[in-house]
Amino acid sequence: MQEDKIYEYAVIRLVPKVEREEFFNIGLIMFSKKEKYIRVAYYLCPDKFKLMRSRLDYDDILQNLKSFQKIAEGEKDGGPIAQLDIPDRFRWLTAVRSSVVQTSRPHPGKSKDLEKTFEKLFDELIL
Repeated sequence: MQEDKIYEYAVIRLVPKVEREEFFNIGLIMFSKKEKYIRVAYYLCPDKFKLMRSRLDYDDILQNLKSFQKIAEGEKDGGPIAQLDIPDRFRWLTAVRSSVVQTSRPHPGKSKDLEKTFEKLFDELIL
């Protein structure tokens, strides 16, 4: 029988007008220290983005999300933060910030299959 794996996840949010604190979910970050696992996925719906009536640029937000992914995956072109170990990358990505791309506070959980759990959370919280 497979053992439960402890993980943490945070929701990536788009906050079009930071001063209004309104947001919608656009991605997910999941991390497990023991399993040396980190994953980021996002979906920025173009139609929903247009409804915001914001001055934000869709392509700029996508670039920001790609940077999140590069950092999480430890890619060489992800900058110095991407070269940190997995727990430090997760903590940096989920640090409190007042920008248009933010994350929720991390939430803990247990899973026998991190990939299945990630997909389930992504479907429930993002899509």
